[in-house]
Amino acid sequence: MATRTDLDGRPIKPITICMIGAGGFIGSHLCEKLMSETPHKVLALDVYNDKIKHLLEPDSLPWAGRIQFHRLNIKHDSRLEGLIKMADLTINLAAICTPADYNTRPLDTIYSNFIDALPVVKYCSENSKRLIHFSTCEVYGKTIGSFLPKDSPLRQDPAYYVLKEDTSPCIFGSIEKQRWSYACAKQLIERLVYAEGAENGLEFTIVRPFNWIGPRMDFIPGIDGPSEGVPRVLACFSNNLLRREPLKLVDGGQSQRTFVYIKDAIEAVLLMIENPDRANGHIFNVGNPNNEVTVRQLAEMMTKVYAKVSGEPSLDSPTVDVSSKEFYGEGYDDSDKRIPDMTIINKQLGWNPKTSLWDLLESTLTYQHRTYAEAIKKSIAKPTAS
Repeated sequence: MATRTDLDGRPIKPITICMIGAGGFIGSHLCEKLMSETPHKVLALDVYNDKIKHLLEPDSLPWAGRIQFHRLNIKHDSRLEGLIKMADLTINLAAICTPADYNTRPLDTIYSNFIDALPVVKYCSENSKRLIHFSTCEVYGKTIGSFLPKDSPLRQDPAYYVLKEDTSPCIFGSIEKQRWSYACAKQLIERLVYAEGAENGLEFTIVRPFNWIGPRMDFIPGIDGPSEGVPRVLACFSNNLLRREPLKLVDGGQSQRTFVYIKDAIEAVLLMIENPDRANGHIFNVGNPNNEVTVRQLAEMMTKVYAKVSGEPSLDSPTVDVSSKEFYGEGYDDSDKRIPDMTIINKQLGWNPKTSLWDLLESTLTYQHRTYAEAIKKSIAKPTAS
């Protein structure tokens, strides 16, 4: 492997990374990138390893010996501190991050995103280990613009809705709207990480992902996830398309979102890993403001892309409207728009996303059609026991 250099032209030394949540969607793509393009070692921690199995065996893989899987739950495992001590850098990806859980399982959501993350921050701080902590764009909550009158021209002014890491306030709904349990837990752990940096010199970087999309994301209910589970919007729509059901639009699908391709986002994370001087002490939005759509537009685009990928005609009525109460249960609330400001990541790391929304949907739906279409046909064809 040729000598790789950082953004300042210095050779990059191989490091050991303790990756918590390595078996998930983001972790699996990050492990792939680290194995195929860098000399770094990974201690991969997770409860499951299905999404990284292809990196762990056989022993003849070119990176054999550079990735070790440790099956553990960070909640109650005495090995955690030892593994953090063995590494130069810890990346914490562990979280409950499915919106349907935020108001139906608020205690689990708060415990998993705040309480369970505490020891990771503590061990990194006490052992002087660098931490890259994964947060969420949800910490921004609602935009200032959403509180303006519906007909206010200021709603079109980016100053009222573009989300900036260093200046945007974090605005949540009332306490009875339990949907904000996730964002609030994530914000509090961010404040704790930041405070450890200020008071105890912890070297940290905080990542705020804005809807990272690609193969292996989330789950398809009843196939590789619980039948009654509700994954995030893109996987919900994929599930409907695969089953030839109308796509459910919550409250008319008026919320606006931006989507970024997982492979673009992982490039950004690798820049953070390998340029600590430029990344330490920073919070980074990682998203693609060019890929902004309403959820309704997303549904329409996915319907077209899936028809192309699968060769099956779209349904006559491809979407159906449902209320948020019916879909998510009592206590649901939402943010109106989520558009990341890219100034800081651009200035510090020179990163810009490249992949268009159509292309990232085509890549994701091709993977999902190839992976799940047969299993779903079989599950639909099976007679259910009465």
